[in-house]
Amino acid sequence: MNLSLLLTALIAFLTGLVLAPVCITLLRKLAFGQQIREEGPRRHFKKAGTPTMGGVIFLAAALPAILLFAPRDLPLLLVLFLMLGNGLVGFIDDYLKVVKKQSLGLKARSKLLGQVITVLVFYAAWHLGGMSDTVLRVPFTDWSFDLGVLYPFFLLFFVLGFTNAVNLTDGVDGLAGGTAILALLAYLLVAVRQEAFSLAHYSAAMIGAVFAFLIYNLHPARVFMGDVGALALGGALAALAVLTKTELYLLIIGGVFVIETFSVIIQVLVFQSTGKRVFRMSPLHHHYELGGYSEWRVVTGFWAVGFILAVIGLLQLGAL
Repeated sequence: MNLSLLLTALIAFLTGLVLAPVCITLLRKLAFGQQIREEGPRRHFKKAGTPTMGGVIFLAAALPAILLFAPRDLPLLLVLFLMLGNGLVGFIDDYLKVVKKQSLGLKARSKLLGQVITVLVFYAAWHLGGMSDTVLRVPFTDWSFDLGVLYPFFLLFFVLGFTNAVNLTDGVDGLAGGTAILALLAYLLVAVRQEAFSLAHYSAAMIGAVFAFLIYNLHPARVFMGDVGALALGGALAALAVLTKTELYLLIIGGVFVIETFSVIIQVLVFQSTGKRVFRMSPLHHHYELGGYSEWRVVTGFWAVGFILAVIGLLQLGAL
């Protein structure tokens, strides 16, 4: 099993290394360049025009390894569906922004509708497949509670929240990709402990593929993942949490994504109520950038926090 997982990750990694230069060249030729927020850090302005939609690199790189090594079962199909479904919504959003020059991309309600449909189909297949465990287990306690008929509403909020949390985090070179690798590594260990071997192979393939992408996404980035990559990664992590019944533990394992999201929520609420800002800029990584920290220092600092949180989550689950 260990050799099989290693081969899965290695093939996905090598596939990504081959695909990345080809995809980056193609994206440049098609002029699929990133637009930069005018209110963002000034050092980001030089990134304008960097190819985006690079998430297709790790999505395409992971699939051959998954098909070669992962046992074909319902959990594998479900995690692939939630990842690719959210990735498709992100792809359309990116396409409208960078190709059709619609600055806001998909309208919020259209984007929401696409994600809602994806989650509902996921839930229906999960439920009809006899996997519908609606119990939530609370970290740091022995408590658990059954949501029953309320679980679909929780699932909808959970997936939408986490996909958009990863998207918010994808604002500095390598930040979202590196943090996602740490969370995927944690879920690889969780899946092995639970003997969910299809999910273990899936996680291994995604680790290898995202790592290959990260080589080209580190500062100075030659490609950005775009919404297609960020929403797909968020969907992947949410699906792994649901299928391993560790939903609330993902809030620890993927804690960096949660912190980034709360920084935005706090900034908006405080500004609307008082007219003052808690942070120089949100999400939180921009606060540190505007405070004088280099981009690389911000990223490595957040990775360190992500590593610590992933270890805490694994210890809580008894997977270490």
